[in-house]
Amino acid sequence: MSETMRNVMLFAIVAVLIVGSGFLQSWNTALLILNMGLISAIMAIGVNLQWGFAGLFNVGIMGFVALGGLATVLVSMQPVPDAWSAGGMGVLLGLLLGAATIVATVQVYKRMPRGAMRSLAVLAILIVGFFVYRGVLDPGVDAVEQVNPALEGYLGGLGLPVLVAWPVGGLLAAGAAWLIGKTALGLRSDYLAIATLGIAEIIIAILKNEDWLSRGVKNVVGIPRPMAYEIDLQGDPSFVERAASLGLDPVEASTLYVKLIYAALFLVVLLVILWMSQMALKSPWGRMMRAIRDNEVAAEAMGKDVTRRHLQIFVLGSAVCGLAGAMLTTLDGQLTPGTYQPLRFTFLVWVMVIVGGSGNNFGAVLGGFLIWFLWVQVEPMGIWLMQTVTSGMADGYWLKDHLMDSAAHMRLFTMGLVLLLVLRFSPRGLIPEK
Repeated sequence: MSETMRNVMLFAIVAVLIVGSGFLQSWNTALLILNMGLISAIMAIGVNLQWGFAGLFNVGIMGFVALGGLATVLVSMQPVPDAWSAGGMGVLLGLLLGAATIVATVQVYKRMPRGAMRSLAVLAILIVGFFVYRGVLDPGVDAVEQVNPALEGYLGGLGLPVLVAWPVGGLLAAGAAWLIGKTALGLRSDYLAIATLGIAEIIIAILKNEDWLSRGVKNVVGIPRPMAYEIDLQGDPSFVERAASLGLDPVEASTLYVKLIYAALFLVVLLVILWMSQMALKSPWGRMMRAIRDNEVAAEAMGKDVTRRHLQIFVLGSAVCGLAGAMLTTLDGQLTPGTYQPLRFTFLVWVMVIVGGSGNNFGAVLGGFLIWFLWVQVEPMGIWLMQTVTSGMADGYWLKDHLMDSAAHMRLFTMGLVLLLVLRFSPRGLIPEK
């Protein structure tokens, strides 16, 4: 069997699994798996750019995905006029003073000669700047968060179409990646992993605690959609008539219609990113990145600026993850900072890349769909399996209770098992790098 036919068969198997869930469960479930699979594939491509192209071990994926989600709030939600009038300008002024403190510190550090005077000047700027920054910011934040805290308590966004938030999410993540990369990319791979994980946790902590920005753990709900709402479709006589002609209930038809629109939008984004990634991989720049990945010393000897190239690919991969994060928050219709967990938004994405095939963009896409399908379906399948195995046991029997309780851990067990099997029998992934 040729390599192309084998790859087509792998994608066909995943497609059959998703379609099969539509027949065996519901088409709403199948479309939800499809939509989340599309987003997961985009995240996997972002990580594949960093690891597969350049060998950068980024364990802070969760933070960049969360920044993409934050972008949907900052761009698409309506501004809160009462919050702005109460303390919005104080918050902005405080942030500007904080940024000015950092800029002044950097300039003094660069321009003054090394010595005790430079250290004292930098320390003085940081201390004075910090107290001025907090003295202006804190009253503004308190005033904003006291404005109808049950429903608002934050500044809101710009009120722009939510589709504008998707590229903004990528840009926001890219900006954060640039700041992180300027300091962390000089570290060795294991230290880089620790640094990115810590920075991701800092980003999540900010989203959870800065209510004026993202409402914290109270969540932002009602994020606008790029298309009609189900309730609007159900009130449209022409839509109800078309649904009836297909033998569908208007409620079910409206949910299917909305999910299909999302799938079309996500598919377009995935295809564009996949095409751009393939063009980059085949370009001289892509060949240079892989040469740096394989032997940094030799690449430096050939005159390549390894740190600069690492920064480029780190920013690009993070931007793709930020874009996927904005898409995910749009699909959910809410920003919930408490749900950003390393297991879901870092470990699982890494499993997708490793299983699919590190260094191969199509492998990353395959891994995104396959691993997400398993993540969703393994737990109900595990419950069914345990019910079948224990069907002959009496209720209350210790072994039956133990096996039924263990079904909740099937997700983690299956992810570990799949990862072990792939690393044992296909160490380079299901679709290896060429």
